Amino acid sequence: MEEIKEKITVNNPHGLHVRPAAVFVQIANKFDSRVFLEKNGERVDGKSIITILSLGVHKGMEVTLIAEGNDAAQAFAELKQYLEKKDD
Repeated sequence: MEEIKEKITVNNPHGLHVRPAAVFVQIANKFDSRVFLEKNGERVDGKSIITILSLGVHKGMEVTLIAEGNDAAQAFAELKQYLEKKDD
């Protein structure tokens, strides 16, 4: 099983608050791979809006994006692009 892991700076002006977190979860759920986000050593399920919101991610914060599974590369690429884009 493939695992991809990288630290990423969140550029969305609203960080990962309700609407951006919901979009992140929608993207993550398109894939079979497991998706996680880590911040300050806390790892949460990237397919759960509640756990993502619990991280309190704001613009400019660094998170670690992890994707594990058969379509991990594609999931990782789309989620990374979403986290790094500078608009909503």
